[in-house]
Amino acid sequence: MSNKREINKHQRVGVFVDVQNMYYSARYQYNSKVNFQKLIDKTVRGRKKIRAIAYLVQSEEIDQSRFEEILDESGYEVKNKQLRTRPDGSSKADWDMGIAIDAIAIGEKVDVVCLVSGDGDFVDLVEMLKGNGVKVEVFSFPSSTAEELKIASTEYYPMAEDYLL
Repeated sequence: MSNKREINKHQRVGVFVDVQNMYYSARYQYNSKVNFQKLIDKTVRGRKKIRAIAYLVQSEEIDQSRFEEILDESGYEVKNKQLRTRPDGSSKADWDMGIAIDAIAIGEKVDVVCLVSGDGDFVDLVEMLKGNGVKVEVFSFPSSTAEELKIASTEYYPMAEDYLL
């Protein structure tokens, strides 16, 4: 973690949003929802957006088509993964590996990766990107963010009510 520096408008930025992580953090901490248009504005901050990807988990019971339209209209590319039910009845679907692969691939084409997640599983990804000369800005709700992710980031931006609907 470092002090916030002045924004370089010439930086190329990639934004990677762990939608499930943000959804549950906003819901349980604020009883609200993330404003994804505001989120993209606050991550990109006038710099050159190369790509912004929102990673969604789909389930049979919930129609997210309108939400996907909102994300698309806000400037995100949407990637979907189907929720899998295990034989014991529990469910599993996360995008950690997909986000990591995309961030590494796009990391060669950007100056800054904005990771929108509080998941500590991303610490190794952050360290690897930084080792390749990419600045990594992490955006998340502080109380649901792994401390080691905050520390690993080039810069950490705590999200609060101003990111909500």
